Amino acid sequence: MNPAGGAWNPYLVGALIGILSMATFYFSNKPLGVSTAYARLAGLLGYLVSKPHTDSLKFFQDKTPKVEWEVMLTFGIVGGAWLAAVSGGEFQAVLVPPMWAEQFGASPALRLGAAFAGGMIMAFGARLAGGCTSGHGISGALQLSVGSWIALATFFIGGVATAAVMYG
Repeated sequence: MNPAGGAWNPYLVGALIGILSMATFYFSNKPLGVSTAYARLAGLLGYLVSKPHTDSLKFFQDKTPKVEWEVMLTFGIVGGAWLAAVSGGEFQAVLVPPMWAEQFGASPALRLGAAFAGGMIMAFGARLAGGCTSGHGISGALQLSVGSWIALATFFIGGVATAAVMYG
């Protein structure tokens, strides 16, 4: 993507995400998003613990816990992020990044705890909002959904506020 090294060109990546989103609509007649994939994975884990309880949950009466294209997309996102970092010469295998350590200390437990808590809050928010950043920010915005544009604006506001608190 960038023969000179470094980060990938954001305009090219944005165009590729747009093409992926259009292809997703064309081939599956569904919007691009991953929050449902996380819920399905949670359901699969629920099946391991208690299938009758998982089946009794309202969400899983409409959506059977199974591996579908959204789950594969989730793995593709992780793989794509790794590929981008490696090919751009930016891959770092560190438990506590230096920027985090400067602000909050070098405790791996604090870093992992904050990452887990943040992930849980984001997952809750995605379910509450009826979609995640990719669902609202990409697919919903492309469909000119007012709710998705409002969600997209709040993503940016929340991101700026969080960055100001953490790194300001």
